Amino acid sequence: MPELPEVETVRRGLAPALVGRRIKRAQTRRADLRFPFPERFAARLSGRRVDALERRAKYLLAHLDDGTVWVTHLGMTGRWSILGAKHQPGDFYYAEPPNPAHTHVVLETDAGARLEFNDPRRFGYMDLIAEDALSAHPFFKGMGPEPLGNEFHLPYLKRALTGKKTSIKAALLDQRVVAGLGNIYVVEALHRASIAPTRAAGRIGAARLERLYHAIRAVLEEAIEAGGSTLSDYAQVDGAQGGFQHRFRVYDREGEACTTPECGGTIVRAVHGGRSSFWCPRCQR
Repeated sequence: MPELPEVETVRRGLAPALVGRRIKRAQTRRADLRFPFPERFAARLSGRRVDALERRAKYLLAHLDDGTVWVTHLGMTGRWSILGAKHQPGDFYYAEPPNPAHTHVVLETDAGARLEFNDPRRFGYMDLIAEDALSAHPFFKGMGPEPLGNEFHLPYLKRALTGKKTSIKAALLDQRVVAGLGNIYVVEALHRASIAPTRAAGRIGAARLERLYHAIRAVLEEAIEAGGSTLSDYAQVDGAQGGFQHRFRVYDREGEACTTPECGGTIVRAVHGGRSSFWCPRCQR
């Protein structure tokens, strides 16, 4: 599933084609994705101007000129692309062209851009939510701060983890603690901070907690700069593959040597909570 850096990469790719543009025509080619589309979804998008395109956790938020927010979650295989437009935000190409049979939403803007949402597994979903009701919506209610935002700081992280007996990995994946962190980047941040994913969240010393805080921000910033990670179905808006997977230090490197200088350890893998954890038992404690 695309994580925060991948969704942010998609947002940045879509913004030049959407922000300030009016959706001339919207079309849905089926009644649902993971959930049914809102009533009159295509008609309610048609004619609307996109005033801003933001990201909250792993959601794309398009603020429309009628006070509605068009929310998109990519799910596991959801993918936005921009085709045949005179005004595109880049030179688009496709490493692996999506199957047109799985294109479920098509938009045309007043600038002539054509946007397509392709989702083979249909785990993605969309909704239209009133802007003043957004924070109370079940998608976002109780969600923690953005890990790259000003509300996520070291004192907050310390308070959020104090007394927690759950593992640090489970705590960081809890969207109520911090929004948008996913398995890949939690695993990578824990390695940089020399913390085992199984350690109790409330039993991490101040020095290592500070390293963890900085590692979380650093790994996300590096991943965004690299255009995200390509694992299975994720691709950027222009079809290019993300590059951060070439910088993985532990993720998907079971049996390989630890990259920490002078460590000499070997990366191991275990399943925690249904998700794969990768870490070095020698330098992560």
